[in-house]
Amino acid sequence: MKTQSILRPSRRGFLQTLGAGSAAAAALGVIPGFGRGLAHATNSNATHHVAAAPTSVNLLPAGGMQTPVWAYNGTVPGGLLRVKQGEDVHVRFDNQLSEASSIHWHGVRVPNAMDGVPGLTQKPVAPGEIFDYRFNARDAGTYWYHPHINSPTQLARGLYGALIVEEAEPVAVDREFVWLIDDWRLGETGEIDPTFNGGHDVGHAGRLGELVTINGVANPAIAVRPGERIRLRLINTANARVFAIDFAGLAPHLVALDGHPVTPHVPDTPVFLFAPGMRADFILDVPPDASGDFALIDRFFDGLENPLARLRVQGNPVRGDIAQTSMALPANPLPEPDLQNARREQLLYTGGMMGGGVLRHLVETGKIEAGFLGEVRSMAQSMMGMMTGGGVWMVNGRDPERDELGPLFSLGNGESCVVTVTNATAWYHPIHLHGHAFRVLSRDGQPTRYQEWQDTVLLAPAEQAEIAFVADNPGDWMLHCHILEHKFGGMSGFIRTA
Repeated sequence: MKTQSILRPSRRGFLQTLGAGSAAAAALGVIPGFGRGLAHATNSNATHHVAAAPTSVNLLPAGGMQTPVWAYNGTVPGGLLRVKQGEDVHVRFDNQLSEASSIHWHGVRVPNAMDGVPGLTQKPVAPGEIFDYRFNARDAGTYWYHPHINSPTQLARGLYGALIVEEAEPVAVDREFVWLIDDWRLGETGEIDPTFNGGHDVGHAGRLGELVTINGVANPAIAVRPGERIRLRLINTANARVFAIDFAGLAPHLVALDGHPVTPHVPDTPVFLFAPGMRADFILDVPPDASGDFALIDRFFDGLENPLARLRVQGNPVRGDIAQTSMALPANPLPEPDLQNARREQLLYTGGMMGGGVLRHLVETGKIEAGFLGEVRSMAQSMMGMMTGGGVWMVNGRDPERDELGPLFSLGNGESCVVTVTNATAWYHPIHLHGHAFRVLSRDGQPTRYQEWQDTVLLAPAEQAEIAFVADNPGDWMLHCHILEHKFGGMSGFIRTA
Protein backbone atom coordinates (compact mmCIF):
# COMPACT_ATOMS: atom_id res chain seq x y z
CA MET A 1 0.00 0.00 0.00
CA LYS A 2 1.34 3.41 -0.92
CA THR A 3 1.61 5.34 2.28
CA GLN A 4 4.21 7.47 3.98
CA SER A 5 6.65 5.66 6.22
CA ILE A 6 6.53 7.17 9.68
CA LEU A 7 8.11 4.42 11.76
CA ARG A 8 11.22 5.09 13.77
CA PRO A 9 14.33 3.18 12.64
CA SER A 10 13.42 -0.48 12.93
CA ARG A 11 15.34 -2.76 15.27
CA ARG A 12 15.29 -5.70 12.89
CA GLY A 13 17.54 -7.59 15.29
CA PHE A 14 14.47 -8.19 17.42
CA LEU A 15 12.54 -9.74 14.53
CA GLN A 16 14.47 -12.98 14.34
CA THR A 17 13.08 -16.40 13.64
CA LEU A 18 11.49 -18.14 16.62
CA GLY A 19 14.01 -19.88 18.84
CA ALA A 20 14.53 -23.62 18.50
CA GLY A 21 12.36 -24.44 21.51
CA SER A 22 9.45 -22.35 20.28
CA ALA A 23 9.80 -23.68 16.76
CA ALA A 24 9.61 -27.24 18.02
CA ALA A 25 6.49 -26.41 19.99
CA ALA A 26 4.99 -24.75 16.92
CA ALA A 27 5.61 -27.84 14.83
CA LEU A 28 3.52 -29.76 17.35
CA GLY A 29 0.79 -27.11 17.30
CA VAL A 30 1.12 -26.41 21.02
CA ILE A 31 2.13 -22.74 21.15
CA PRO A 32 -0.19 -21.26 23.82
CA GLY A 33 -3.22 -19.64 22.19
CA PHE A 34 -2.78 -21.35 18.81
CA GLY A 35 -4.18 -24.42 17.18
CA ARG A 36 -6.64 -25.22 19.93
CA GLY A 37 -9.68 -27.35 19.40
CA LEU A 38 -13.10 -25.97 20.18
CA ALA A 39 -13.45 -25.53 23.94
CA HIS A 40 -17.07 -24.46 24.37
CA ALA A 41 -18.40 -22.36 27.21
CA THR A 42 -20.49 -23.81 29.98
CA ASN A 43 -23.46 -21.78 31.17
CA SER A 44 -22.44 -21.91 34.81
CA ASN A 45 -23.11 -18.26 35.70
CA ALA A 46 -19.77 -18.39 37.51
CA THR A 47 -17.91 -15.23 38.43
CA HIS A 48 -14.94 -14.51 36.17
CA HIS A 49 -12.03 -12.99 38.12
CA VAL A 50 -9.80 -10.55 36.26
CA ALA A 51 -6.85 -8.90 38.02
CA ALA A 52 -4.63 -6.19 36.49
CA ALA A 53 -1.07 -6.26 37.81
CA PRO A 54 2.56 -5.81 36.76
CA THR A 55 4.47 -8.86 35.56
CA SER A 56 7.12 -9.79 32.98
CA VAL A 57 6.77 -11.78 29.76
CA ASN A 58 9.00 -13.04 26.96
CA LEU A 59 8.10 -10.95 23.90
CA LEU A 60 11.35 -10.96 21.96
CA PRO A 61 11.64 -13.86 19.52
CA ALA A 62 15.21 -14.73 20.50
CA GLY A 63 14.14 -15.26 24.12
CA GLY A 64 16.27 -14.46 27.13
CA MET A 65 15.21 -10.88 27.87
CA GLN A 66 12.04 -10.36 29.86
CA THR A 67 9.81 -7.35 29.17
CA PRO A 68 8.05 -5.76 32.17
CA VAL A 69 4.36 -5.38 31.28
CA TRP A 70 0.97 -4.84 32.83
CA ALA A 71 -1.29 -7.83 32.35
CA TYR A 72 -4.64 -9.36 33.17
CA ASN A 73 -4.18 -12.49 35.30
CA GLY A 74 -0.47 -12.54 34.57
CA THR A 75 -0.57 -13.13 30.80
CA VAL A 76 -0.49 -11.08 27.59
CA PRO A 77 -3.09 -11.26 26.25
CA GLY A 78 -5.25 -11.74 29.32
CA GLY A 79 -7.28 -14.88 29.82
CA LEU A 80 -9.83 -15.74 27.15
CA LEU A 81 -13.37 -15.21 28.47
CA ARG A 82 -15.83 -17.47 26.65
CA VAL A 83 -19.57 -17.31 27.36
CA LYS A 84 -22.78 -18.33 25.64
CA GLN A 85 -25.14 -15.93 23.87
CA GLY A 86 -27.86 -14.84 26.27
CA GLU A 87 -25.80 -15.66 29.36
CA ASP A 88 -25.63 -13.22 32.27
CA VAL A 89 -21.96 -12.35 32.72
CA HIS A 90 -20.32 -11.37 36.02
CA VAL A 91 -16.68 -10.22 36.01
CA ARG A 92 -14.97 -9.15 39.25
CA PHE A 93 -12.16 -6.74 38.39
CA ASP A 94 -9.31 -6.42 40.88
CA ASN A 95 -7.00 -3.45 40.26
CA GLN A 96 -3.52 -4.34 41.52
CA LEU A 97 -1.81 -1.57 39.53
CA SER A 98 -0.25 1.57 41.02
CA GLU A 99 -2.81 3.76 39.21
CA ALA A 100 -6.55 3.80 38.60
CA SER A 101 -7.99 1.60 35.86
CA SER A 102 -11.26 0.17 34.51
CA ILE A 103 -12.53 -2.35 31.97
CA HIS A 104 -14.39 -1.43 28.78
CA TRP A 105 -16.21 -4.29 27.04
CA HIS A 106 -15.40 -3.28 23.50
CA GLY A 107 -18.31 -3.84 21.12
CA VAL A 108 -20.62 -5.36 23.73
CA ARG A 109 -23.99 -3.63 24.12
CA VAL A 110 -23.78 -3.39 27.91
CA PRO A 111 -25.83 -1.18 30.26
CA ASN A 112 -24.28 2.28 30.48
CA ALA A 113 -23.06 1.82 34.06
CA MET A 114 -21.04 -1.22 32.92
CA ASP A 115 -19.26 0.48 29.98
CA GLY A 116 -16.08 1.21 31.91
CA VAL A 117 -15.48 4.87 31.01
CA PRO A 118 -14.40 6.77 34.14
CA GLY A 119 -15.84 10.26 34.28
CA LEU A 120 -18.76 9.30 32.06
CA THR A 121 -20.20 5.96 33.22
CA GLN A 122 -18.35 5.01 36.43
CA LYS A 123 -15.76 6.13 38.95
CA PRO A 124 -12.15 5.08 38.34
CA VAL A 125 -11.24 1.82 40.04
CA ALA A 126 -8.48 2.96 42.38
CA PRO A 127 -5.42 0.83 43.21
CA GLY A 128 -6.44 -1.98 45.53
CA GLU A 129 -10.15 -1.63 44.74
CA ILE A 130 -12.56 -4.12 43.18
CA PHE A 131 -15.42 -3.44 40.75
CA ASP A 132 -18.10 -5.88 39.64
CA TYR A 133 -19.19 -5.76 35.99
CA ARG A 134 -22.53 -7.40 35.19
CA PHE A 135 -24.20 -7.58 31.78
CA ASN A 136 -26.06 -9.92 29.45
CA ALA A 137 -24.21 -11.30 26.43
CA ARG A 138 -27.11 -10.69 24.05
CA ASP A 139 -25.02 -10.61 20.86
CA ALA A 140 -22.87 -13.51 19.74
CA GLY A 141 -19.47 -12.67 18.28
CA THR A 142 -15.85 -11.70 18.80
CA TYR A 143 -15.28 -8.92 21.36
CA TRP A 144 -12.50 -7.81 23.67
CA TYR A 145 -11.83 -6.01 26.93
CA HIS A 146 -9.34 -3.28 27.83
CA PRO A 147 -8.96 -0.24 30.10
CA HIS A 148 -10.61 3.08 29.30
CA ILE A 149 -8.52 5.28 31.57
CA ASN A 150 -5.02 6.37 30.58
CA SER A 151 -5.66 3.94 27.74
CA PRO A 152 -2.69 4.91 25.48
CA THR A 153 -0.36 3.80 28.28
CA GLN A 154 -2.30 0.91 29.79
CA LEU A 155 -2.99 -0.85 26.47
CA ALA A 156 0.55 -0.30 25.25
CA ARG A 157 1.78 -2.01 28.42
CA GLY A 158 -0.28 -5.14 27.67
CA LEU A 159 -3.73 -4.79 29.24
CA TYR A 160 -6.20 -6.48 26.90
CA GLY A 161 -8.00 -9.79 26.43
CA ALA A 162 -10.63 -11.48 24.27
CA LEU A 163 -14.30 -12.07 25.05
CA ILE A 164 -15.98 -14.67 22.85
CA VAL A 165 -19.77 -14.96 22.90
CA GLU A 166 -20.72 -18.27 21.31
CA GLU A 167 -23.67 -18.61 18.95
CA ALA A 168 -26.39 -21.07 19.86
CA GLU A 169 -25.69 -22.72 16.50
CA PRO A 170 -22.09 -22.00 15.48
CA VAL A 171 -20.74 -22.80 12.04
CA ALA A 172 -19.14 -26.20 11.62
CA VAL A 173 -15.32 -25.96 11.61
CA ASP A 174 -12.49 -28.26 12.60
CA ARG A 175 -10.70 -25.76 14.82
CA GLU A 176 -10.95 -22.17 15.99
CA PHE A 177 -8.12 -19.68 16.47
CA VAL A 178 -8.46 -16.44 18.46
CA TRP A 179 -5.67 -14.06 17.48
CA LEU A 180 -5.05 -10.76 19.26
CA ILE A 181 -2.71 -8.74 17.05
CA ASP A 182 -0.53 -6.06 18.64
CA ASP A 183 2.65 -4.11 18.10
CA TRP A 184 5.21 -3.08 20.70
CA ARG A 185 7.62 -0.16 20.87
CA LEU A 186 10.57 -1.52 22.82
CA GLY A 187 13.93 -0.21 23.95
CA GLU A 188 17.27 -1.81 23.24
CA THR A 189 17.07 -4.09 26.27
CA GLY A 190 13.48 -5.18 25.66
CA GLU A 191 11.69 -2.74 27.94
CA ILE A 192 8.57 -0.89 26.76
CA ASP A 193 9.42 2.61 25.57
CA PRO A 194 8.10 4.82 28.42
CA THR A 195 7.37 7.86 26.22
CA PHE A 196 3.61 7.95 25.83
CA ASN A 197 1.42 10.51 24.03
CA GLY A 198 4.42 12.20 22.43
CA GLY A 199 3.62 15.14 20.18
CA HIS A 200 4.70 13.35 17.00
CA ASP A 201 2.51 10.34 17.76
CA VAL A 202 -0.51 12.44 18.70
CA GLY A 203 -0.35 14.62 15.57
CA HIS A 204 0.57 11.89 13.09
CA ALA A 205 -0.33 8.19 12.94
CA GLY A 206 -0.22 7.38 16.66
CA ARG A 207 2.15 5.14 18.62
CA LEU A 208 3.58 2.55 16.23
CA GLY A 209 5.86 -0.21 17.46
CA GLU A 210 8.48 -2.26 15.64
CA LEU A 211 7.64 -5.70 17.07
CA VAL A 212 4.36 -7.25 15.88
CA THR A 213 2.92 -10.17 17.85
CA ILE A 214 -0.06 -12.49 17.74
CA ASN A 215 -1.09 -13.56 21.24
CA GLY A 216 2.24 -12.24 22.48
CA VAL A 217 4.36 -14.28 20.01
CA ALA A 218 6.27 -12.79 17.07
CA ASN A 219 5.63 -14.51 13.72
CA PRO A 220 4.42 -17.81 15.20
CA ALA A 221 4.57 -21.01 13.17
CA ILE A 222 1.21 -22.78 13.55
CA ALA A 223 0.59 -26.35 12.45
CA VAL A 224 -2.48 -26.91 10.26
CA ARG A 225 -3.61 -29.96 8.26
CA PRO A 226 -4.50 -30.25 4.59
CA GLY A 227 -8.23 -29.85 4.04
CA GLU A 228 -8.80 -28.38 7.50
CA ARG A 229 -11.53 -25.76 7.95
CA ILE A 230 -10.60 -23.10 10.54
CA ARG A 231 -12.54 -20.25 12.08
CA LEU A 232 -10.09 -17.41 12.55
CA ARG A 233 -11.16 -14.68 15.00
CA LEU A 234 -8.94 -11.60 14.62
CA ILE A 235 -8.78 -8.71 17.13
CA ASN A 236 -6.63 -5.61 16.55
CA THR A 237 -5.45 -4.54 20.01
CA ALA A 238 -2.69 -2.16 18.84
CA ASN A 239 -2.68 1.46 19.96
CA ALA A 240 -2.49 2.77 16.41
CA ARG A 241 -1.33 0.31 13.78
CA VAL A 242 -3.63 -0.36 10.83
CA PHE A 243 -2.75 -3.74 9.37
CA ALA A 244 -3.11 -4.62 5.69
CA ILE A 245 -3.26 -8.40 5.90
CA ASP A 246 -2.07 -10.48 2.96
CA PHE A 247 -3.45 -14.00 3.44
CA ALA A 248 -0.86 -15.63 1.16
CA GLY A 249 -3.38 -16.63 -1.48
CA LEU A 250 -5.61 -18.59 0.89
CA ALA A 251 -8.68 -16.39 0.14
CA PRO A 252 -10.57 -16.89 3.41
CA HIS A 253 -14.26 -15.96 3.60
CA LEU A 254 -15.18 -13.02 5.84
CA VAL A 255 -18.20 -14.09 7.93
CA ALA A 256 -18.41 -11.42 10.65
CA LEU A 257 -17.20 -7.89 11.34
CA ASP A 258 -16.99 -6.45 14.86
CA GLY A 259 -18.85 -9.52 16.11
CA HIS A 260 -21.84 -9.29 13.77
CA PRO A 261 -22.49 -11.61 10.82
CA VAL A 262 -21.99 -10.50 7.23
CA THR A 263 -22.84 -12.37 4.05
CA PRO A 264 -19.88 -14.76 3.69
CA HIS A 265 -17.55 -13.49 0.98
CA VAL A 266 -13.90 -13.29 0.02
CA PRO A 267 -12.82 -9.62 0.28
CA ASP A 268 -12.27 -8.16 -3.19
CA THR A 269 -9.11 -6.25 -2.21
CA PRO A 270 -5.60 -7.76 -2.30
CA VAL A 271 -5.12 -6.98 1.40
CA PHE A 272 -7.61 -6.73 4.27
CA LEU A 273 -7.48 -3.37 6.10
CA PHE A 274 -7.75 -4.04 9.81
CA ALA A 275 -7.74 -1.06 12.18
CA PRO A 276 -7.36 -0.73 15.97
CA GLY A 277 -10.52 -1.79 17.77
CA MET A 278 -11.85 -3.85 14.86
CA ARG A 279 -12.58 -7.57 14.88
CA ALA A 280 -13.00 -9.86 11.90
CA ASP A 281 -14.07 -13.51 11.71
CA PHE A 282 -12.89 -15.57 8.73
CA ILE A 283 -13.52 -19.13 7.61
CA LEU A 284 -10.24 -20.40 6.20
CA ASP A 285 -9.98 -23.62 4.21
CA VAL A 286 -6.51 -25.14 3.96
CA PRO A 287 -6.29 -26.62 0.42
CA PRO A 288 -6.43 -30.44 0.58
CA ASP A 289 -3.32 -30.70 -1.61
CA ALA A 290 -1.35 -27.98 0.23
CA SER A 291 2.13 -28.41 1.65
CA GLY A 292 4.80 -26.17 3.11
CA ASP A 293 4.14 -22.77 4.71
CA PHE A 294 1.63 -20.00 4.05
CA ALA A 295 3.17 -16.72 5.24
CA LEU A 296 0.64 -14.11 6.40
CA ILE A 297 2.12 -10.61 6.05
CA ASP A 298 1.14 -7.06 7.00
CA ARG A 299 1.73 -4.83 3.94
CA PHE A 300 0.36 -1.48 5.15
CA PHE A 301 3.69 0.37 4.88
CA ASP A 302 5.59 -0.11 1.63
CA GLY A 303 9.07 -1.40 2.40
CA LEU A 304 8.23 -2.01 6.08
CA GLU A 305 6.23 -5.20 5.83
CA ASN A 306 5.67 -7.22 8.99
CA PRO A 307 5.46 -11.01 9.16
CA LEU A 308 2.34 -11.98 11.09
CA ALA A 309 2.22 -15.79 11.18
CA ARG A 310 3.18 -18.90 9.26
CA LEU A 311 0.61 -21.62 8.72
CA ARG A 312 2.67 -24.79 8.44
CA VAL A 313 0.80 -27.52 6.57
CA GLN A 314 1.61 -31.01 7.84
CA GLY A 315 -0.03 -34.34 8.63
CA ASN A 316 -2.72 -36.35 6.90
CA PRO A 317 -5.56 -34.52 5.11
CA VAL A 318 -8.70 -33.89 7.13
CA ARG A 319 -10.76 -34.34 3.97
CA GLY A 320 -10.09 -34.77 0.28
CA ASP A 321 -11.99 -31.69 -0.87
CA ILE A 322 -13.02 -28.28 0.45
CA ALA A 323 -15.69 -28.59 3.16
CA GLN A 324 -19.18 -27.82 1.85
CA THR A 325 -20.94 -26.90 5.11
CA SER A 326 -22.58 -23.48 5.38
CA MET A 327 -20.46 -20.53 6.51
CA ALA A 328 -23.40 -18.24 7.36
CA LEU A 329 -23.78 -17.15 10.98
CA PRO A 330 -27.15 -16.53 12.66
CA ALA A 331 -28.11 -12.85 12.92
CA ASN A 332 -27.83 -10.95 16.20
CA PRO A 333 -30.95 -9.22 17.65
CA LEU A 334 -30.07 -5.73 16.42
CA PRO A 335 -32.83 -3.16 15.83
CA GLU A 336 -33.07 -2.07 12.20
CA PRO A 337 -32.85 1.74 11.74
CA ASP A 338 -35.80 3.49 10.08
CA LEU A 339 -33.90 5.32 7.34
CA GLN A 340 -36.86 7.28 5.99
CA ASN A 341 -37.66 8.87 9.35
CA ALA A 342 -34.17 8.92 10.80
CA ARG A 343 -32.59 11.97 12.35
CA ARG A 344 -29.58 13.27 10.38
CA GLU A 345 -26.33 14.34 12.02
CA GLN A 346 -22.84 15.22 10.75
CA LEU A 347 -19.44 14.67 12.32
CA LEU A 348 -16.42 16.39 10.78
CA TYR A 349 -12.99 15.28 12.01
CA THR A 350 -10.18 17.79 11.48
CA GLY A 351 -6.68 18.49 12.71
CA GLY A 352 -3.37 16.71 12.87
CA MET A 353 -0.42 17.40 10.64
CA MET A 354 -0.77 18.08 6.90
CA GLY A 355 -4.57 18.30 6.96
CA GLY A 356 -5.18 21.65 5.27
CA GLY A 357 -5.11 20.32 1.72
CA VAL A 358 -7.56 17.54 2.58
CA LEU A 359 -10.06 20.01 4.02
CA ARG A 360 -9.84 22.20 0.91
CA HIS A 361 -10.36 19.16 -1.32
CA LEU A 362 -13.50 18.15 0.57
CA VAL A 363 -14.92 21.66 0.27
CA GLU A 364 -14.15 21.84 -3.45
CA THR A 365 -15.74 18.45 -4.15
CA GLY A 366 -18.87 19.34 -2.19
CA LYS A 367 -18.52 16.65 0.46
CA ILE A 368 -18.66 19.36 3.12
CA GLU A 369 -21.55 21.81 2.90
CA ALA A 370 -20.60 25.46 3.09
CA GLY A 371 -23.10 26.20 5.86
CA PHE A 372 -21.93 23.36 8.05
CA LEU A 373 -18.29 24.27 7.45
CA GLY A 374 -19.07 27.83 8.55
CA GLU A 375 -20.51 26.55 11.81
CA VAL A 376 -17.43 24.40 12.35
CA ARG A 377 -15.07 27.31 11.67
CA SER A 378 -17.03 29.53 14.05
CA MET A 379 -16.84 26.90 16.78
CA ALA A 380 -13.09 26.43 16.23
CA GLN A 381 -12.44 30.18 16.37
CA SER A 382 -14.46 30.55 19.55
CA MET A 383 -12.37 27.76 21.04
CA MET A 384 -9.20 29.60 19.92
CA GLY A 385 -8.18 26.34 18.21
CA MET A 386 -6.64 25.54 14.87
CA MET A 387 -8.53 23.06 12.71
CA THR A 388 -5.62 21.89 10.62
CA GLY A 389 -2.41 22.11 12.58
CA GLY A 390 -0.44 21.77 15.76
CA GLY A 391 -1.28 18.14 16.39
CA VAL A 392 -4.71 19.15 17.74
CA TRP A 393 -7.70 17.05 16.71
CA MET A 394 -11.24 18.38 16.63
CA VAL A 395 -14.76 17.09 16.14
CA ASN A 396 -17.08 19.63 14.50
CA GLY A 397 -14.61 22.35 15.42
CA ARG A 398 -14.49 21.56 19.10
CA ASP A 399 -11.83 20.01 21.27
CA PRO A 400 -13.60 17.80 23.82
CA GLU A 401 -10.47 17.81 25.98
CA ARG A 402 -10.86 21.55 26.54
CA ASP A 403 -14.56 22.33 26.31
CA GLU A 404 -17.65 21.60 28.40
CA LEU A 405 -20.24 21.68 25.65
CA GLY A 406 -21.91 18.40 26.52
CA PRO A 407 -22.83 15.70 24.01
CA LEU A 408 -22.09 15.89 20.31
CA PHE A 409 -25.82 15.28 19.85
CA SER A 410 -28.72 13.76 21.79
CA LEU A 411 -31.29 11.18 20.67
CA GLY A 412 -34.63 10.04 21.98
CA ASN A 413 -35.23 6.50 23.15
CA GLY A 414 -35.66 4.27 20.09
CA GLU A 415 -34.87 7.07 17.65
CA SER A 416 -33.11 6.15 14.42
CA CYS A 417 -30.13 8.22 13.38
CA VAL A 418 -28.04 8.48 10.22
CA VAL A 419 -24.64 10.09 10.78
CA THR A 420 -22.42 11.39 7.99
CA VAL A 421 -18.84 10.96 9.22
CA THR A 422 -16.14 12.87 7.32
CA ASN A 423 -12.38 12.48 7.73
CA ALA A 424 -10.91 15.86 6.75
CA THR A 425 -7.40 14.86 7.79
CA ALA A 426 -4.33 13.26 6.22
CA TRP A 427 -4.50 10.18 8.45
CA TYR A 428 -6.56 7.04 8.93
CA HIS A 429 -9.14 7.04 11.74
CA PRO A 430 -11.14 4.06 13.10
CA ILE A 431 -14.19 5.71 14.68
CA HIS A 432 -15.69 3.61 17.50
CA LEU A 433 -19.16 4.01 19.05
CA HIS A 434 -19.87 2.55 22.48
CA GLY A 435 -23.08 0.80 23.46
CA HIS A 436 -24.46 0.33 19.95
CA ALA A 437 -23.78 -1.27 16.58
CA PHE A 438 -24.42 0.62 13.34
CA ARG A 439 -24.93 -0.26 9.72
CA VAL A 440 -22.34 1.17 7.32
CA LEU A 441 -24.64 2.44 4.58
CA SER A 442 -22.22 4.11 2.16
CA ARG A 443 -18.67 5.25 1.54
CA ASP A 444 -18.01 8.38 -0.50
CA GLY A 445 -21.62 8.35 -1.67
CA GLN A 446 -21.57 4.75 -2.92
CA PRO A 447 -23.77 2.21 -1.09
CA THR A 448 -21.81 -0.54 0.59
CA ARG A 449 -22.36 -3.97 -0.90
CA TYR A 450 -23.08 -5.81 2.35
CA GLN A 451 -24.49 -3.01 4.58
CA GLU A 452 -22.36 -4.47 7.35
CA TRP A 453 -23.02 -4.00 11.07
CA GLN A 454 -19.99 -2.61 12.88
CA ASP A 455 -19.04 -0.58 15.93
CA THR A 456 -15.70 0.67 14.53
CA VAL A 457 -15.62 2.17 11.03
CA LEU A 458 -12.24 2.87 9.42
CA LEU A 459 -12.04 6.12 7.45
CA ALA A 460 -9.18 6.71 5.02
CA PRO A 461 -7.90 10.29 4.51
CA ALA A 462 -10.62 12.43 2.86
CA GLU A 463 -13.12 9.57 3.10
CA GLN A 464 -16.75 10.02 4.09
CA ALA A 465 -19.14 7.35 5.35
CA GLU A 466 -22.78 7.15 6.35
CA ILE A 467 -23.67 5.03 9.36
CA ALA A 468 -27.11 4.31 10.83
CA PHE A 469 -28.26 2.96 14.20
CA VAL A 470 -31.14 2.93 16.66
CA ALA A 471 -30.63 4.72 19.99
CA ASP A 472 -32.08 1.91 22.10
CA ASN A 473 -29.45 1.86 24.89
CA PRO A 474 -29.92 4.81 27.31
CA GLY A 475 -26.95 6.77 28.61
CA ASP A 476 -23.90 8.78 27.62
CA TRP A 477 -21.80 6.87 25.09
CA MET A 478 -18.28 7.58 23.92
CA LEU A 479 -17.68 8.15 20.19
CA HIS A 480 -13.98 8.41 19.43
CA CYS A 481 -11.06 7.49 17.24
CA HIS A 482 -9.55 4.19 18.39
CA ILE A 483 -6.06 5.31 17.50
CA LEU A 484 -5.55 6.03 21.17
CA GLU A 485 -3.15 8.94 20.73
CA HIS A 486 -5.72 10.67 18.50
CA LYS A 487 -8.37 10.19 21.19
CA PHE A 488 -5.94 11.65 23.72
CA GLY A 489 -5.39 14.61 21.38
CA GLY A 490 -9.07 15.50 21.14
CA MET A 491 -10.67 13.16 18.60
CA SER A 492 -13.40 12.07 20.94
CA GLY A 493 -16.76 13.05 22.34
CA PHE A 494 -19.98 11.43 23.43
CA ILE A 495 -23.60 11.13 22.39
CA ARG A 496 -26.57 11.02 24.74
CA THR A 497 -29.50 8.65 24.35
CA ALA A 498 -32.62 9.03 26.47
